[in-house]
Amino acid sequence: MSDRLPISRRTVLTAGALGALGTALPLSADPASASSSASSSASAAGSVSAGPRPGASQLRFRADGTFKVVQFNDTQDDELTDRRTVELIEKVLDQEKPDFVVINGDVITGGCETRLAVKQAINNVVWPMESRRIPWAVTYGNHDEDSLPQSGVDEAGMLKIYRSYEYNVNAESTRGVTGTSNTIVSIASSAKKKREAFALWLMDAGRYAPETIAGQNFDGYPTWDWLRMDQVAWYREQSQQLEKRRGRKVPGLMFLHIALWEHRFMWWGGVDTRTEADAARGKARHGIAGERNEDECPGPFNSGMYNAIVERGDVKGVFVGHDHVNDYVGDYYGVLLGYAPGTGFGAYGLDGAERNRMRGGRVFELTESGEEVSIATRVAYARDLGIDLTANDQPMKPLPLAPRQQRV
Repeated sequence: MSDRLPISRRTVLTAGALGALGTALPLSADPASASSSASSSASAAGSVSAGPRPGASQLRFRADGTFKVVQFNDTQDDELTDRRTVELIEKVLDQEKPDFVVINGDVITGGCETRLAVKQAINNVVWPMESRRIPWAVTYGNHDEDSLPQSGVDEAGMLKIYRSYEYNVNAESTRGVTGTSNTIVSIASSAKKKREAFALWLMDAGRYAPETIAGQNFDGYPTWDWLRMDQVAWYREQSQQLEKRRGRKVPGLMFLHIALWEHRFMWWGGVDTRTEADAARGKARHGIAGERNEDECPGPFNSGMYNAIVERGDVKGVFVGHDHVNDYVGDYYGVLLGYAPGTGFGAYGLDGAERNRMRGGRVFELTESGEEVSIATRVAYARDLGIDLTANDQPMKPLPLAPRQQRV
């Protein structure tokens, strides 16, 4: 446990909207990732999913039964991205050589005044994967639409940009499900390429709570968003379909930007506890490792996703971002709950000279053994990669856009 006092988030916005309708990969497809520049339509009726684009590469465990995932989150900058954010991503990729990367929310933030600037801000942080031919995807966070009033680019517009990249695997929209690009990425077995061995669930946790519900505001409550019940139902239904097709439950990990309430319960070892002794109890019982330098910031309602995960028994861990200076992980009644620290040097960090000490990305090492998959996880920190941690801003010129991204 860190001996730091928790710090509050830098900015709290009190208004927002319900999430837009979102996307998913159909589980009837082969265990593959998909990308396409096709646009999506959102409707409250139906549940039609886009299929994988022709020629999409299949994600598969290596011949030795291993597969590596890297989670970055909160790259959170405009087109003049802090150069060290890109340096960190590149150095982690070169050191770890992952098979898949997820940027888990808040890919960009306010400051992008044009559509071109949005594309440049995105390109700065996804090109390291593209140039290395590493499959990747994003989830959406609360800051991704901060530039919308100036740029005119909403999450759906960003999805078109993401899907224009060759190695992006974000899915198109599923009608009737809240959120943008809720996606299932299946990983095939090393032994049988048509057998799904593991699943990565990428969920849109939304932005901010609405101003009111039933005429009541949220004064005194957290004002971030939460997974909606239709998303929980979608996970449960897709999980059941995957089990039916596969003949057994397929283990997996879930990534979303905003923490579940259970992250907070785990740390404090209870619901209404807040003392050092309570935290020590939580740490001992749940095997918590890592730092908590900031309050967890879930939405005002408990989504019920953790309950659904416990019932289904397939998702083995839920990992989030949003709270940049937390990096802890623990075992909460059989499900790993954890954070990756903030990746972006342009976003808030710790106070003073230590502002950038926590910058990094979380690494997941999956190992297939028969029908089982073991999960080991750790954090790769900028401080261990020879990156300048000076508490200042070091903006860069935008990386050049490839022809396809210039056109989209």
